[in-house]
Amino acid sequence: MGHTHATRAAAAFSRRKLLRAGAAALGAAAFPMPAIAQSKPFSGVTLHGASFQHRFFTLLQNYIPEFEQQTGMKVDLQLSAFPVYNQQANLELSSGGSAYDFVNVTFILAARWVAAGLLSNLDEFTQDANLTPADWNPKDFVDGAQVPYRDVKGATFGYSWEGGAMLMGLSRMDLMEKKGLAIPKTFAELQQVCAAINGTDNVNGIVSFQLHHWCLPPYIQGFGGNIFRNPPADIMPMLNSPEASQALDYYANLLKNYAPRGVLTYTEDQARQSLLTGRSNIFIHSSSWVTPILLSNESKVKDTSRVVRMPAGPVRDCPASNSQGLGIPKNAKNKKAAWEFIKWALSPEISMRLVKEHGHSSICRRSVIESEDYRKLNTVNGQDLGALYLEVLELPAKGENYMAYRTVREFPAVGDVINKAVEQVVTGQLSAQDALKAAQDQAVANLRRAGSAL
Repeated sequence: MGHTHATRAAAAFSRRKLLRAGAAALGAAAFPMPAIAQSKPFSGVTLHGASFQHRFFTLLQNYIPEFEQQTGMKVDLQLSAFPVYNQQANLELSSGGSAYDFVNVTFILAARWVAAGLLSNLDEFTQDANLTPADWNPKDFVDGAQVPYRDVKGATFGYSWEGGAMLMGLSRMDLMEKKGLAIPKTFAELQQVCAAINGTDNVNGIVSFQLHHWCLPPYIQGFGGNIFRNPPADIMPMLNSPEASQALDYYANLLKNYAPRGVLTYTEDQARQSLLTGRSNIFIHSSSWVTPILLSNESKVKDTSRVVRMPAGPVRDCPASNSQGLGIPKNAKNKKAAWEFIKWALSPEISMRLVKEHGHSSICRRSVIESEDYRKLNTVNGQDLGALYLEVLELPAKGENYMAYRTVREFPAVGDVINKAVEQVVTGQLSAQDALKAAQDQAVANLRRAGSAL
């Protein structure tokens, strides 16, 4: 018995040496294999994970066979639509189930899951040198993107794989220049540009999509309001404030007067298409939805496009940002194997390959975003998209975390009533003031019913 063990160890050792020599000969760049013990420690393990459908996972699936080859485990990754995944994962975690070994820690549910103790503390893995090499470097993750995955004591319950930084894409600078229009930097200028361009060459001034609880809050905060009184400590909704009313009037006016007909039912894809084809001049959304005007082969407007910071409000400048993270459920059966997967999927090597091989830019590792390769791929027409993305992603970690409203566990119940209020105003059923008064009453009732202390 001892003899076979020794032979196995020797074989593993010589294979390791061989791999190392091979990697050295090839040059590290051609062989970027995250360091995982080569003795296939997880043979026979099937790892069950779940998330919502996203390009990151579609791309990652190309590399999973390499990971399975290295570790000996099989990865069963289930992807479903965003609302479906959130509902299933929320049910599974809150009922104490153990069906998943790793999950996506969805931004709007992160605070709820962390506060309720439904996730494993990942510091236990990162602080163990046997489980995590020093060069994996947890501090390399952009701080603004990590805020949602920490508890009050600062322990970490997720690592971000996706950063969303709200930027403004302009597809028809040619039309703007003809009319002598500059890039809008304030809400007032944004409205002027939309009005001046709308209808020129059959172009719409602006396009948006149906997730108004993502699109509207930066305007509410820009006018000086907020969604809750002082989140996370005080979560009394503040939807009926004069500032919220001013913001809803402003946003609804943009959609009513300068957006494509039917914009209320637009999906993110439809809005992006409208921008990519130059049918709409402006789209304000996360970088990964806006930058395709410069980066995608499908773009018909590469030469006339710009991507810039979203305009600032008269009171504050609060472009929305968010992130999505990977975490391990409290009751997962294969925690070490799950950490092995997360460590690999979010390693500097895999992150860099996603950038180099697929031009995937919404990575959350600072070392990758600041690398020469990333900069080269993400500098278009002299615009450093990476610097822009990083700037917005970092904002909530500097000074007051103005994105706290979106990470409190009560947000989903309030987000739903915001969506409804926007629709009521854009369709002319109610004034902004009346829609928000109804939204406030509904939000308070929803939270009281859920047992929240207001």
